[in-house]
Amino acid sequence: MSPVETAKRIGRGAKRSENWQQLIKFGVVGGSGYVVNLIVFAALAKGFDLHHIPAAILAFCVAVTNNFLWNRHWTFDARDGHAGFQAARFFTVSALALVINLVVLELLISSAGMAEIPAQALAVAIAMPFNFVGNKLWTFA
Repeated sequence: MSPVETAKRIGRGAKRSENWQQLIKFGVVGGSGYVVNLIVFAALAKGFDLHHIPAAILAFCVAVTNNFLWNRHWTFDARDGHAGFQAARFFTVSALALVINLVVLELLISSAGMAEIPAQALAVAIAMPFNFVGNKLWTFA
């Protein structure tokens, strides 16, 4: 699907109330994953004095598992789909969102001088819209 077709599809989808309901559910699930991510990140970065990049990657792994299960069963009600294929696609979308997260995290810490935990909180929030659209249109379509 071309970028123009994707933009048109997103525009049509924005007019449907059930998509807004899914976005709210995705936000709730994302919120729980966000909390899980920050708790794991803080424990690793501060509790175990792990560098912020590996701490963010490990926190991502824990949070992505939480988010996949909740999104599959509750947000998108996609239990009829093949869980393995969905998991692979979910992980792919999430990994791409992680790249966005890591770039923003590094910029906020190295260039803006922001503290690690607030920088991670902001980086995760910036990557979230990409994550929703990718999972809506590809993982659980």
